[in-house]
Amino acid sequence: MRKMLGILLTGIAALSLAACEQQEGGWEPVSAGPAPAGQTQGGIAAGATQATSASLFQNSVFLGDSITEGLSYHDVLEEENVLAGAGKTAEFAMEDIGELARRNPEHVFIQLGSDDILWPTDNPQEYSLKNYAALIEAIKKKLPHADITVLSVTPVTDEALAKEPRYQNIGDYNEGLEELAAKEQIIFADLTPVLTDHPELYDTDGIHFKPEFYRLMLDVLKDRVE
Repeated sequence: MRKMLGILLTGIAALSLAACEQQEGGWEPVSAGPAPAGQTQGGIAAGATQATSASLFQNSVFLGDSITEGLSYHDVLEEENVLAGAGKTAEFAMEDIGELARRNPEHVFIQLGSDDILWPTDNPQEYSLKNYAALIEAIKKKLPHADITVLSVTPVTDEALAKEPRYQNIGDYNEGLEELAAKEQIIFADLTPVLTDHPELYDTDGIHFKPEFYRLMLDVLKDRVE
């Protein structure tokens, strides 16, 4: 009898505990632990963030290299809003001006330089910035009403730097890029703080990035389109 009474009391306690989880107007699911990557507690998926980004930047095009390409590769933005490819330099990006003009964006974000500083020439930075200036002028000519923002070259990890010492020139390159932006009277956006605060966002090669980096990057840039 005591055993049966114990079982009955245990069942009542379980029902009472379940009732405590109920909120007015419906049931509130009990958290089973941290939300998966790209998802918040309560089941709000990363798709909601993606939809917001797609809406904010629907009249924008990001022109750049494989790092920029991550925006569409990771489904953060639509492919129509990204015009980028592996190995792209400021010189080669001139080939994309026609397509950029066809898309006719209100905002152009340029993210180049990671491949430029590796270019086999006597002075890669000087050569690149000369082509970068020509690229900006070409965009201004084709899209005179577009708002142009130049993004800094993102730093790499110490491991990536050990494998490719030329990445040590990223800081100097960014200084030159900032000076160029000032001369061209356009905005220079430094993305370095995003990675300083979140080193876990690097992909395995220490050069490219996980999806969350791009969401934080767009958060930094959203004032340019709002």
